[in-house]
Amino acid sequence: MLSANESLVATASLGVNATNMNTRTMIISGVAWLLVGACIRVISELVSVYSQYDIEMTQIEREDRSRVEGTQERDVWEKLPSPWQAVRAFALASAVGSLVPLLAVTFIEDYKLRLLVVMTMASIALVSFGALNGKLGNVPMVKSAIRAL
Repeated sequence: MLSANESLVATASLGVNATNMNTRTMIISGVAWLLVGACIRVISELVSVYSQYDIEMTQIEREDRSRVEGTQERDVWEKLPSPWQAVRAFALASAVGSLVPLLAVTFIEDYKLRLLVVMTMASIALVSFGALNGKLGNVPMVKSAIRAL
């Protein structure tokens, strides 16, 4: 969810800064940021999770000499982090976070209204992402939603 929050805030900030541009220019800028931001986050996450995966694989190989093969070993392999699964999750979260403010202002020409819509939709999305994060993390959803906002 962190990736969604980061993308949302970054794209909303871009939208607020670009509110005096015409809608088409703002959308092109927003889509460019969506792609760049997603690539940055995905590459960073891939490197991070692969590093964690390598560390855990090394530990398993060291312990493997004393481990009895079978169910216990299979459980260990299933608990390893999946770098490509993390990349897919980060890419999706980053895209969703970036799309919220972009879709909110796509058809709005008026500067002040566009600014208000970006701030409102970004706030609603941050509260929603925070609440979802709280639910997934088994922590109070309201506290997590307020923190995200």
